[in-house]
Amino acid sequence: MAATVRTVLSRGLILQRAVNLAANSSCRLPVASSTLLHRCRSTGAPEQDVTLEMFRPETSSAPSLMDIGTRRIFQEEHDMYRASARKFWTEEVLPNHPQYEKDGQVSREVWLKAGEQGLLGVNTPEELGGIGADMLYAAVGWEEQSYSNCSGPGYALHSDIVMPYIAKYGSQEQKEKFLPDMTAGRKIGAIAMTEPGAGSDLQGVRTNAKKVGDDWILNGSKVFITNGWMADVIIVVAITNPQAKSAAHGISLFLVEEGMPGFKKGRKLEKIGMKAQDTAELFFDDVRLPPSALLGQENKGFVYLMQELPQERLIIADMAIASSEFMFEETRNYVKERKAFGKTVSRLQTIQHKLAEIKTDIVVGRAFLDQCLELHNQGRLDSNTASMAKFWASDLQNRVATQCLQMHGGWGYMWEYPIAKAFVDSRVQPIYGGSNEIMKELIARSIVN
Repeated sequence: MAATVRTVLSRGLILQRAVNLAANSSCRLPVASSTLLHRCRSTGAPEQDVTLEMFRPETSSAPSLMDIGTRRIFQEEHDMYRASARKFWTEEVLPNHPQYEKDGQVSREVWLKAGEQGLLGVNTPEELGGIGADMLYAAVGWEEQSYSNCSGPGYALHSDIVMPYIAKYGSQEQKEKFLPDMTAGRKIGAIAMTEPGAGSDLQGVRTNAKKVGDDWILNGSKVFITNGWMADVIIVVAITNPQAKSAAHGISLFLVEEGMPGFKKGRKLEKIGMKAQDTAELFFDDVRLPPSALLGQENKGFVYLMQELPQERLIIADMAIASSEFMFEETRNYVKERKAFGKTVSRLQTIQHKLAEIKTDIVVGRAFLDQCLELHNQGRLDSNTASMAKFWASDLQNRVATQCLQMHGGWGYMWEYPIAKAFVDSRVQPIYGGSNEIMKELIARSIVN
């Protein structure tokens, strides 16, 4: 583990520090104590002593699907980091999230605090200004955001979608200019792919950049851009060779910075969910970009996008499963308290069977996602598997959201109940990052071709 992570984890951020985090939280996060269990080890011979061995239970065996100390893909160091992240989301984000929802964006302060806590740029190499930890630490961050039910901060997109493009394809100048500040939360990143007429079909992009001397002149517009309103640096997908044999051979990526002449941000879009996440329209009117704004090689943008999209889809999938785990636990707690027909709702067989079905579905999904996380941490996750994870997990999330809200009855339709927010937040998951219909198309190609 990198020195920076060791520093973060040594600031007294150990498991016992967070034992009472959930006590006063409406999101009912489980206490941050270890769920490591003991099992007997014996040769069976009468004269042999029985020894106790610690092991990590999978979520199917844990008291809560959100317990710390579970899942064999993680180690104790990950547990410590998870306790630290859970404390941050519970204390720094959750109490302020209702105001963020009203504002349509989070505060700059919460970005800076995330940087101070070591929650940004976790998987970016330390020598480039990042934290330098493995991908599993980043996954802990994604999951803890879902467990908090706070969808506002776009940390995952910033750290694990935008920053990898700069780290892998950027020049030394670009890496030095952006990555340390992005890790610290001083600069916020976004990526602008989607256009009014081009969503999952990246080859339908119309935003273009024409070379004039050594510079580029950028024109076009983008829509549905996460972090778009607050972003300081945006990776923009643009056509640079309209005569290429296909659009895929003529796409380039550019780093556009806040304040550049001709670059304007439109309104913050009003969405049915993720109300605290700043999603914006972007407009480029003869934006003059220097040669240093080109990210990677000219006309190689589509290749870069295809290489990085599996990680984006893995993030969506892991956060979908984590959200499902949150919704299950939220609903379990609710039905154990809510009374109907003279007894708690949890005593009704139809509710018990529904909870059994939901938990089983989630546990099966978590087993597959943990396999994907392990593969990706080893650099072995392929695009088809990531597509499977994205469509399966996001579809599951929406089924769980519908079923859990139903078990809340009329109260589930009230905004102050966490399940209502989780329900509307879940709806976009099968849409962005490539629609689930596109995911199935990609998977099918690998089957029949």
